[in-house]
Amino acid sequence: MFTIFAMMTEQPNNPLHGKTLEMVLNALVTHYGWPELGERIRINCFISDPSIKSSLKFLRKTEWARKKVEDLYIGTPSLYLNI
Repeated sequence: MFTIFAMMTEQPNNPLHGKTLEMVLNALVTHYGWPELGERIRINCFISDPSIKSSLKFLRKTEWARKKVEDLYIGTPSLYLNI
């Protein structure tokens, strides 16, 4: 029990803690829109007929692309802070 509690509380300053990839992607799409998101992160699933479903499928398989999405989310504090 202690281990589970420690794992849940050990990342209080991590903006990704408790967020799913889908939540992060939806926040980015809402904030930037697909066209700008495709400019900021040049991957086809954001440029050619973009959708949440196809993007999630690609991002879950592709570590470097997921890292870019997470980095953009972290680099946009207005998405996770009350600014």
